[in-house]
Amino acid sequence: MGSRQRGRWPWLVPITACATLSVLSAVMLAPVIKQGALPDSAGDRGDILGALVAAATAVAVTAVWARRRTRPTPSTPSREDLERAADLLAEKVESQWKEEARLRSLSDPDPIPVAWHLIRNPRLMDHPVNIEDGADAASDAMEWHASSADIAALARRFRSTRRRRLVILGKPGMGKTSLAVQLLLHLLKTRTVGEPVPVLLPVAAWDTSAHPRLQEWLAERLLQDYPALRATEPGTQAVHALAATGRIMPVLDGLDELAPATQARVVIALNRSLGDDDQIILTSRTLEYADAVAAAGDVLTSAAVLQALPLMPVAAADHLERILPPSPGRAWTKILGDMRTDGGPRTAPSSAIAHVTATPFGLWMLRTAYITPGADPTPLTAPGRFPDRSTLERHLLDRLIPALIESRRPTVDTAEHFRPRRHHAPEDTRRHLAYLAYLLTHPHNSDGTPRTRDLAWWNLARDTITPTRFRMRAGVLIGIVAGVLCGLTATLLEGPFYGLAFLITCAPLVGLFACFAVGYPTNSWLHDQPAFADLQIRDRHIRLIHELKYVLTAGLLAGLMIGSVITFADGFALGVTAAITLGLVPGAAAGLVHAVEMPTSTEEASTPLSSWRADRRWNITKFIGLGLTFGLMSGITAGLADNLSIGLTVGVTVAFPSGILLGRHHAWMAYLIAVRRLARRGCVPRDLMHFLDDAHRLGLLRAVGPVYQFRHAELQDHLAAAYRPTPRQRRVR
Repeated sequence: MGSRQRGRWPWLVPITACATLSVLSAVMLAPVIKQGALPDSAGDRGDILGALVAAATAVAVTAVWARRRTRPTPSTPSREDLERAADLLAEKVESQWKEEARLRSLSDPDPIPVAWHLIRNPRLMDHPVNIEDGADAASDAMEWHASSADIAALARRFRSTRRRRLVILGKPGMGKTSLAVQLLLHLLKTRTVGEPVPVLLPVAAWDTSAHPRLQEWLAERLLQDYPALRATEPGTQAVHALAATGRIMPVLDGLDELAPATQARVVIALNRSLGDDDQIILTSRTLEYADAVAAAGDVLTSAAVLQALPLMPVAAADHLERILPPSPGRAWTKILGDMRTDGGPRTAPSSAIAHVTATPFGLWMLRTAYITPGADPTPLTAPGRFPDRSTLERHLLDRLIPALIESRRPTVDTAEHFRPRRHHAPEDTRRHLAYLAYLLTHPHNSDGTPRTRDLAWWNLARDTITPTRFRMRAGVLIGIVAGVLCGLTATLLEGPFYGLAFLITCAPLVGLFACFAVGYPTNSWLHDQPAFADLQIRDRHIRLIHELKYVLTAGLLAGLMIGSVITFADGFALGVTAAITLGLVPGAAAGLVHAVEMPTSTEEASTPLSSWRADRRWNITKFIGLGLTFGLMSGITAGLADNLSIGLTVGVTVAFPSGILLGRHHAWMAYLIAVRRLARRGCVPRDLMHFLDDAHRLGLLRAVGPVYQFRHAELQDHLAAAYRPTPRQRRVR
């Protein structure tokens, strides 16, 4: 079992105490109700008040004690628990990467036939006897001949190795990540009971100083990317157990995206973390991996190392011909003919097209830029037009955005995965993506590499606004809204004359006070992680009842304590009102918000857009559920004690800032402030997340969990190098 439920008998203690408090209150308040006035003696008032407060405190203490005594005690997850959690994870991962594979056109019409061979270099790969049973370093038993067009054969060979560890190497654009995705999907499709679940993660997100062991980081990342795992029984414990017992196969993508010193630390951390049963797949560029293992002083233990071979011009021409119409036209016939005669088994290709299409990325660029309705490939046949590979690559990169936008018209049909939902002008799309590429690239790392490849929406504010400016903007925004709300409330309650007077005189003061009051707490917003929330109560009614059971008890006790004090200060009726408005109602709101925040087993894998929407829902829920409720209830209570209009005005003024500031997740609020600022300067569109979603559908971006990356590193580098900020954009930070 994942947890052990304790008996319910401890709740008899607070129930008895609550009953005793009710009887005591009735006995003490009977003379007061009968006489219709409070005792004249201050000592008698103090005795009664002290007794009630002490009794309420005792009830609260016993309730906390009972809650702890009856809380389920965690225990080691059973085999059945782990299997359920593994099966749920496998389902979510397969659904996520099937969709991503469709968007990347990995099998359209068939995978690009990239050939892979085993590296027999002792500086890059471990001893053959550590990789495959019976393999001898002097024999050819370890020869692999794999192809991206035959993943089933590669998967069988991978499963036959001793520890199922693989390093995928190649030059830029050779399809390392594509091969990892293909292998991941096939392993999931043919997974048997007890086999580890392959999960693709960017290795650049692993901070080895914060998480020295791979399994620690792996569990934390899984809980972030796949929130449905939190809803399983026993939830978080099962995920940590899966990672600790080798039931997860991390597919770590992009070792080369790290700084050289960090690459070596990752290799060292991997060798220290991997046990006998731990499986792994790692991708990297060849030169960077060679430098990393040299700096680490060791290769990745027991891992076979595959390297991509360049596509031969004949293979590239055959793949293009299958994509083209049966009658492609004179220009394409000439291009394909030249490719088939350019080079041979022992001769290097000479034309720029043959060099570019030697990589899957170059082949995809050529296909995207010119195999579209209305595209004229005649310029590719002009002699001397593209004298070398770099010239043609820049030309194709420049044509990518307009070609994709022209060929994939927007649609609202959800079945059309490859078409955007909105129309975007090519010039604006290029400008916005170029800014984002520049933002990710600069400032460069100490070795000259781009700062990061991950476009995380919750880091946008941190990367574009200094803490001081962000604090001022957040404080001013919240202060202005609080002041305006205060004035509007006064207008509704007292009339337009008083409301206008209040707006002119008091609202600026209220706004200024709110600005300074909330400014400093917003510093943490720049580092907040996304939350998750679902306003639909499906599959949540049991959890909602469970949460309300405790928070309503706490709210009742808090209300009794507050009500007892107010009763002796302002009367019995106001005390009862305070007990309800300041105890039960905020308690119910807190329980509802907490139940909404928790994920369910129906949650899909976290994507950039879904994580943004979930955090937005969470912030709105906080505002409505906690801030507005608490503020209005406080205003009503204060209004009954003095003046209703003043009380409501104060309550509304307090509600907005408190609803925003409460909680630990404010990523959406920080994003909102940053995007509005960047949009005014023309850096990004106002609806940035939907723009990025459309860029993803077009194939310009790829999604890796909750972050976006450019389709290829070369595309990010090209756009970043071409970005020229305007004078307004230079003042962004």
